[in-house]
Amino acid sequence: MSTITAILVDDEISNLKGLRKKVENLFPKIEILGCYQKPEEAIKEIKKKQPSILFLDIQMPRINGFELLSQLKQIHFQVIFVTAFSEYAIEAFKENAIDYVLKPIDNKDLIVAVDKALTVIKTQKKSDNNHKLVELLTSTIASNNKIIVPTTKGMSFIPQDEVMHLEGYEGYTKIHLINNTTIISSYNLGKFENLLSTNFFKCHKSHTVNLEKVRHFENEGYLVLENEQRVPISKTNKKAFLEMFT
Repeated sequence: MSTITAILVDDEISNLKGLRKKVENLFPKIEILGCYQKPEEAIKEIKKKQPSILFLDIQMPRINGFELLSQLKQIHFQVIFVTAFSEYAIEAFKENAIDYVLKPIDNKDLIVAVDKALTVIKTQKKSDNNHKLVELLTSTIASNNKIIVPTTKGMSFIPQDEVMHLEGYEGYTKIHLINNTTIISSYNLGKFENLLSTNFFKCHKSHTVNLEKVRHFENEGYLVLENEQRVPISKTNKKAFLEMFT
C-alpha cells in the first residue's frame, strides 16, 4: 500500500496535540500532513493536499465539521469525526463519515475507526488497480479481435467470431456464444459497443448481433441466428439493417 496520509482539524490545541500523538504512536506509518485549528485554513490545505484520512472535530466556532465538508467539492478521503457529543453520530454517518470517536479519545475506539478507514482505502485502491488493468488488457486484446469480459470468476478473452449476440439486461450483459453457452458480465451493453468490430450490429436497445451469424430476417421484427435463436429488431433499426443489403 502506498503512503497513507492524514490531516487533523480541531479548534482546541490540546485536543489537536493529543490526537496527533495518539495517531503517531498507534499508526506510525500514517504520514500526518498537517494539524489545523482554523477551519478556513484547513479547507484550503485539504483541497491542496488531498489526504487519505481526515480527522475532523464537529463543534468548532464559525464553521463546524459538517459545514467544512460541505465546502469541499470533492471528497476522495475517509472522514473520521472526533466529537465530545455522541448525539452527533447519526448526523455524522449521514455525512458519509467512515466512523466517529468520542472525546476523550479511547485508544481502542481510535484503532477501530482507523482500521476501518484503512480497509476502505485498500479496497478502493485494489478496485482502481483492477479497473486500470482491465482497460489496458481491453485495448491490447481488442487489437487482436478479441473482447475481454470481466466475470465473477475473473476475466474471459473471447474471439469476436465466437460471439453470436450480446443481450443487455438490468445493467448486465449476456454474451451468447456459438457453442450455445452464455457468459454474464457486470459490464452493461454500451460498454462493449466500442470494443466490437463492424461485424456487429445493434438491432435493439438490448441486443447486438454478429452479422455473420444472421441467417434470416422476419418481417414481424426478428433476426434469426444460425443457432435458430430469434433476436428482436426494433422498427428504428430495421431500416438501417435492410439498407446494408440493398
